[in-house]
Amino acid sequence: MKAITFVTQKGGSGKSTLCISLAVAAQEAGHTVCILEMDRQATVSDWLDHRTAPGPEVAQIDATQIEAVMERLAESAYDFVFIDTPGVDSPGTLSAIRAADLCIIPCRPTPADLRAFKPTLAAVYRLEKRFAFVLNQTPPRSYRIRDAADGLAVLGILPDVNIVARTDHQDAIGLGQGVTEFNPKGQAADEVRRLWTWIERRAQAGTRGRMKHVEAA
Repeated sequence: MKAITFVTQKGGSGKSTLCISLAVAAQEAGHTVCILEMDRQATVSDWLDHRTAPGPEVAQIDATQIEAVMERLAESAYDFVFIDTPGVDSPGTLSAIRAADLCIIPCRPTPADLRAFKPTLAAVYRLEKRFAFVLNQTPPRSYRIRDAADGLAVLGILPDVNIVARTDHQDAIGLGQGVTEFNPKGQAADEVRRLWTWIERRAQAGTRGRMKHVEAA
Protein backbone atom coordinates (compact mmCIF):
# COMPACT_ATOMS: atom_id res chain seq x y z
CA MET A 1 0.00 0.00 0.00
CA LYS A 2 1.20 3.48 -0.88
CA ALA A 3 -0.01 6.66 0.81
CA ILE A 4 -0.26 9.82 -1.27
CA THR A 5 -0.87 13.05 0.63
CA PHE A 6 -2.31 16.10 -1.14
CA VAL A 7 -1.00 19.05 0.77
CA THR A 8 -0.72 22.80 0.49
CA GLN A 9 -1.24 25.29 3.27
CA LYS A 10 -3.41 27.54 1.13
CA GLY A 11 -7.07 27.24 0.30
CA GLY A 12 -8.40 27.45 -3.23
CA SER A 13 -5.65 25.41 -4.89
CA GLY A 14 -8.09 22.77 -6.15
CA LYS A 15 -6.49 20.15 -3.93
CA SER A 16 -9.66 18.20 -3.08
CA THR A 17 -10.93 18.19 -6.67
CA LEU A 18 -7.57 16.94 -7.88
CA CYS A 19 -7.49 14.26 -5.18
CA ILE A 20 -10.95 13.00 -6.16
CA SER A 21 -10.31 12.77 -9.90
CA LEU A 22 -6.92 11.12 -9.43
CA ALA A 23 -8.47 8.59 -7.04
CA VAL A 24 -11.09 7.73 -9.66
CA ALA A 25 -8.40 7.52 -12.36
CA ALA A 26 -6.39 5.17 -10.14
CA GLN A 27 -9.47 3.01 -9.62
CA GLU A 28 -10.14 2.94 -13.36
CA ALA A 29 -6.55 1.78 -13.83
CA GLY A 30 -7.35 -1.29 -11.73
CA HIS A 31 -6.24 -0.19 -8.26
CA THR A 32 -8.15 -0.34 -4.98
CA VAL A 33 -8.29 3.14 -3.47
CA CYS A 34 -9.36 4.76 -0.21
CA ILE A 35 -9.56 8.52 0.45
CA LEU A 36 -8.95 9.83 3.96
CA GLU A 37 -10.48 13.28 4.33
CA MET A 38 -8.95 15.60 6.92
CA ASP A 39 -10.33 18.85 5.51
CA ARG A 40 -13.30 20.21 7.48
CA GLN A 41 -14.71 21.76 4.33
CA ALA A 42 -15.66 18.15 3.51
CA THR A 43 -15.50 18.53 -0.28
CA VAL A 44 -14.80 14.81 -0.67
CA SER A 45 -17.66 13.76 1.62
CA ASP A 46 -20.08 16.06 -0.20
CA TRP A 47 -18.91 14.55 -3.50
CA LEU A 48 -19.52 11.06 -2.10
CA ASP A 49 -23.08 12.01 -1.11
CA HIS A 50 -23.82 12.61 -4.81
CA ARG A 51 -21.96 9.54 -6.08
CA THR A 52 -23.80 6.51 -7.48
CA ALA A 53 -20.82 4.54 -8.86
CA PRO A 54 -18.91 2.13 -6.58
CA GLY A 55 -15.71 3.28 -4.87
CA PRO A 56 -13.40 4.86 -3.98
CA GLU A 57 -14.18 4.48 -0.29
CA VAL A 58 -14.00 7.65 1.82
CA ALA A 59 -13.44 8.13 5.54
CA GLN A 60 -13.30 11.36 7.53
CA ILE A 61 -10.54 11.44 10.14
CA ASP A 62 -8.67 13.97 12.28
CA ALA A 63 -5.06 14.32 13.34
CA THR A 64 -5.51 12.12 16.41
CA GLN A 65 -6.69 9.19 14.30
CA ILE A 66 -4.33 9.10 11.36
CA GLU A 67 -1.59 6.94 12.87
CA ALA A 68 -4.01 4.23 14.02
CA VAL A 69 -5.98 4.37 10.77
CA MET A 70 -2.83 4.03 8.67
CA GLU A 71 -1.73 1.02 10.74
CA ARG A 72 -5.06 -0.69 10.04
CA LEU A 73 -4.99 0.19 6.36
CA ALA A 74 -1.47 -1.23 6.02
CA GLU A 75 -3.03 -4.65 6.59
CA SER A 76 -5.86 -4.04 4.13
CA ALA A 77 -6.18 -4.80 0.43
CA TYR A 78 -5.91 -1.17 -0.68
CA ASP A 79 -3.24 -0.36 -3.23
CA PHE A 80 -3.36 3.38 -2.58
CA VAL A 81 -4.57 5.64 0.21
CA PHE A 82 -5.09 9.28 -0.76
CA ILE A 83 -5.03 11.80 2.11
CA ASP A 84 -6.81 15.11 1.53
CA THR A 85 -5.53 17.71 3.99
CA PRO A 86 -6.87 21.11 5.09
CA GLY A 87 -5.47 24.23 3.43
CA VAL A 88 -4.01 25.50 6.69
CA ASP A 89 -0.94 24.86 8.81
CA SER A 90 -2.07 22.37 11.45
CA PRO A 91 -0.94 19.26 13.38
CA GLY A 92 -3.14 17.25 11.04
CA THR A 93 -1.23 18.49 8.02
CA LEU A 94 2.08 17.44 9.56
CA SER A 95 0.64 14.04 10.49
CA ALA A 96 -0.55 13.52 6.93
CA ILE A 97 2.86 14.45 5.52
CA ARG A 98 4.52 12.09 7.99
CA ALA A 99 2.26 9.23 6.83
CA ALA A 100 2.96 9.79 3.12
CA ASP A 101 5.05 7.80 0.70
CA LEU A 102 4.65 10.71 -1.70
CA CYS A 103 3.39 14.27 -1.17
CA ILE A 104 1.62 16.05 -4.02
CA ILE A 105 1.73 19.86 -3.72
CA PRO A 106 -0.84 21.50 -6.04
CA CYS A 107 0.01 25.06 -6.97
CA ARG A 108 -1.74 27.57 -9.20
CA PRO A 109 0.54 29.76 -11.36
CA THR A 110 -0.11 32.94 -9.36
CA PRO A 111 2.29 34.98 -7.23
CA ALA A 112 0.18 34.36 -4.10
CA ASP A 113 0.20 30.59 -4.59
CA LEU A 114 3.90 30.50 -5.38
CA ARG A 115 4.61 32.28 -2.09
CA ALA A 116 2.13 30.26 -0.06
CA PHE A 117 3.60 26.80 -0.66
CA LYS A 118 6.88 27.58 1.14
CA PRO A 119 5.72 26.51 4.64
CA THR A 120 4.41 23.28 3.12
CA LEU A 121 7.69 22.63 1.38
CA ALA A 122 9.63 23.38 4.55
CA ALA A 123 7.59 20.74 6.41
CA VAL A 124 8.14 18.20 3.62
CA TYR A 125 11.90 18.82 3.73
CA ARG A 126 11.97 18.60 7.52
CA LEU A 127 10.21 15.22 7.46
CA GLU A 128 12.38 14.07 4.52
CA LYS A 129 9.45 13.05 2.34
CA ARG A 130 9.40 12.51 -1.39
CA PHE A 131 7.26 15.07 -3.17
CA ALA A 132 6.18 16.57 -6.46
CA PHE A 133 4.58 19.84 -7.43
CA VAL A 134 1.55 19.88 -9.74
CA LEU A 135 0.58 23.04 -11.59
CA ASN A 136 -3.17 23.07 -11.10
CA GLN A 137 -6.05 25.21 -12.38
CA THR A 138 -3.81 26.77 -15.01
CA PRO A 139 -5.03 28.84 -17.98
CA PRO A 140 -4.76 27.02 -21.33
CA ARG A 141 -1.89 29.29 -22.37
CA SER A 142 0.00 31.92 -20.44
CA TYR A 143 3.53 33.05 -19.78
CA ARG A 144 2.68 32.50 -16.10
CA ILE A 145 2.68 28.72 -16.63
CA ARG A 146 6.20 28.74 -18.06
CA ASP A 147 7.50 31.07 -15.37
CA ALA A 148 5.90 29.06 -12.57
CA ALA A 149 7.16 25.76 -13.99
CA ASP A 150 10.70 27.11 -14.26
CA GLY A 151 10.60 28.31 -10.66
CA LEU A 152 9.12 25.10 -9.25
CA ALA A 153 11.54 22.91 -11.20
CA VAL A 154 14.41 24.56 -9.35
CA LEU A 155 12.89 23.50 -6.02
CA GLY A 156 11.71 20.00 -6.78
CA ILE A 157 10.09 17.52 -9.12
CA LEU A 158 7.44 18.61 -11.62
CA PRO A 159 5.50 16.29 -13.97
CA ASP A 160 5.29 17.01 -17.68
CA VAL A 161 1.54 17.62 -17.52
CA ASN A 162 -0.42 20.55 -16.04
CA ILE A 163 -4.06 20.46 -14.98
CA VAL A 164 -5.84 23.19 -16.93
CA ALA A 165 -8.87 24.96 -15.40
CA ARG A 166 -11.69 23.35 -17.37
CA THR A 167 -15.40 23.28 -16.57
CA ASP A 168 -15.40 19.46 -16.71
CA HIS A 169 -13.74 19.37 -13.28
CA GLN A 170 -16.48 21.23 -11.41
CA ASP A 171 -19.26 19.60 -13.42
CA ALA A 172 -17.90 16.17 -12.55
CA ILE A 173 -17.61 16.95 -8.84
CA GLY A 174 -21.19 18.22 -8.75
CA LEU A 175 -22.43 14.89 -10.12
CA GLY A 176 -20.33 12.73 -7.79
CA GLN A 177 -17.96 11.68 -10.55
CA GLY A 178 -14.30 11.93 -11.44
CA VAL A 179 -13.48 13.94 -14.54
CA THR A 180 -12.47 10.76 -16.37
CA GLU A 181 -15.99 9.42 -15.81
CA PHE A 182 -17.81 12.64 -16.65
CA ASN A 183 -16.18 13.20 -20.04
CA PRO A 184 -13.86 10.25 -20.75
CA LYS A 185 -12.63 11.64 -24.08
CA GLY A 186 -12.20 15.23 -22.94
CA GLN A 187 -8.96 17.12 -22.48
CA ALA A 188 -9.41 17.31 -18.71
CA ALA A 189 -9.74 13.53 -18.51
CA ASP A 190 -6.63 13.05 -20.63
CA GLU A 191 -4.61 15.38 -18.39
CA VAL A 192 -5.74 13.59 -15.23
CA ARG A 193 -4.94 10.14 -16.67
CA ARG A 194 -1.49 11.29 -17.74
CA LEU A 195 -0.87 12.82 -14.33
CA TRP A 196 -2.00 9.65 -12.57
CA THR A 197 0.36 7.53 -14.70
CA TRP A 198 3.22 9.83 -13.71
CA ILE A 199 2.28 9.83 -10.00
CA GLU A 200 1.88 6.05 -9.95
CA ARG A 201 5.38 5.55 -11.32
CA ARG A 202 6.78 8.08 -8.85
CA ALA A 203 4.96 6.53 -5.88
CA GLN A 204 6.13 3.04 -6.77
CA ALA A 205 9.75 4.11 -7.25
CA GLY A 206 12.02 2.75 -4.54
CA THR A 207 14.55 5.55 -4.54
CA ARG A 208 14.12 8.96 -3.01
CA GLY A 209 14.43 11.95 -5.27
CA ARG A 210 17.31 14.26 -4.50
CA MET A 211 16.27 16.82 -1.91
CA LYS A 212 17.01 20.41 -2.87
CA HIS A 213 17.59 23.30 -0.56
CA VAL A 214 15.07 26.11 -0.34
CA GLU A 215 15.71 29.21 1.69
CA ALA A 216 12.30 29.03 3.37
CA ALA A 217 13.17 25.64 4.89
